[in-house]
Amino acid sequence: MRAYVAVQPEKGNSNMLWPALRALSHGELTSDQVQWLTDAFRLEDAPRTEGPGAAKSIAHRSATDESGNRLVLDLARAGSSGWVFTLFYEGQRPPVGTVEAHRTLFRDAIERLGLTLVEITPAATADEVLVAPAPSAGSPESAFAAHWDLPSDELDRVWARVGLRGDAPREVKEVKLRELMRTPAWSAAPEGLRRQAEEFLRGD
Repeated sequence: MRAYVAVQPEKGNSNMLWPALRALSHGELTSDQVQWLTDAFRLEDAPRTEGPGAAKSIAHRSATDESGNRLVLDLARAGSSGWVFTLFYEGQRPPVGTVEAHRTLFRDAIERLGLTLVEITPAATADEVLVAPAPSAGSPESAFAAHWDLPSDELDRVWARVGLRGDAPREVKEVKLRELMRTPAWSAAPEGLRRQAEEFLRGD
């Protein structure tokens, strides 16, 4: 955070804000806790008016990183008791160090406020992965999940289809792979792919 220099957004700037890091949490906060969060993040007590999800924003701060790229730190609501912390960027994606510093910032705030972490995108650890419940038998979701449409026999091509980058941490891949293997579609997966998955989980 110390690498920031506060700036005002340029009017008429056509560049798009993109999320570099997004943390979703759940829980009730008092007005004093929200104020503490706003002060701790040094946010302007005004909603963001641009970029995805701006309608849910309640406070934000614009800044530049060491390379002069614009960053926006945002606090937004998600439903009645959801809280979304997002680091947006405009131009070049911020360095890994900047993203990880914000990951620590978000996680520390969530823990201090007693919120429940739902997910962080992109995830760095297993507890940052949102695992969807398996669809019940006979449900429309179950019927849809039974249709196999993933790459035929290459595990490396599956990661993007489950929302991960190829260089995602191993423990994150393990969580998403186990989730995929619990779906009805997995029974229709090619034998070679199922074998690769088992080897991956064993650490072979």
